[in-house]
Amino acid sequence: MIDKAQALEDSRPKRRLLPVDAEALGQAAECLRTLAHPVRIRMVQLLLHDRYTVGELAKDCGVLENVASEHLRLMQRCGFFTSEKVGRRVYYKVAEPHLERMLDCIENRFQPCAAS
Repeated sequence: MIDKAQALEDSRPKRRLLPVDAEALGQAAECLRTLAHPVRIRMVQLLLHDRYTVGELAKDCGVLENVASEHLRLMQRCGFFTSEKVGRRVYYKVAEPHLERMLDCIENRFQPCAAS
């Protein structure tokens, strides 16, 4: 008798194996390490819905503004966000088109079901 896990694995289409680009894999690992922080994941959740200032993100994430600013700086370095100055305010928004799918994977795996 085949167990459910084996049956599921057998039903999945095989992924195409791409050539290894060590530099690209290194960049991917660096960006995943950068994203791997609860405050940064929360910032991504927020910024996928709207643009925010550092102060707004800090308040919603429960951190100081200088801490929020450092998190944003690290994620901007990976190309996740861009900033736009409007008057005296600087707004951050998502720049990486794959970030929403990445967050969907994280939420689907680690968020408890809303329905009980």
